[in-house]
Amino acid sequence: MKVIFIKDVKGSGKKGELKNVADGYARNMLIPKGFAVEANPENMNKLAGQKASQEHKIEVEKNTASEIKSKINEKKVIVKAKAGNNSKLFGSVTAGHISDALQQQFDVKVDKKKISLKTDIKNFGTFSAIVKLYSGITAEITVEVIEA
Repeated sequence: MKVIFIKDVKGSGKKGELKNVADGYARNMLIPKGFAVEANPENMNKLAGQKASQEHKIEVEKNTASEIKSKINEKKVIVKAKAGNNSKLFGSVTAGHISDALQQQFDVKVDKKKISLKTDIKNFGTFSAIVKLYSGITAEITVEVIEA
């Protein structure tokens, strides 16, 4: 019997996969427990629609990442920070601060988890950071820390 897996089943199939399994296994285990549905024309159309939707979503995410990269790649982001004696910062400049600065200066929303700093920023100066926008799409930015 051909079934479409709704959930991953170890040793049998992965979600969204169409597979031929034993009739008893399908009727007694997979279908009653909600792991799979029978591969009839209606369910096949649903599966095709879901795959098309997923591919479209991935394409939109890639295009968005490319647009953001074109806006911020090799640009300078200025972050203002408070300092104490000897030009040492109170605390440090984090990826969250850089994310906020990108939002203000370039009108681009980037999650702070996607920004990786090569070193901790604990004093004034210029530093480099890498923004991982999507798998294989990264932007390199320069972070300039100035006194507030």
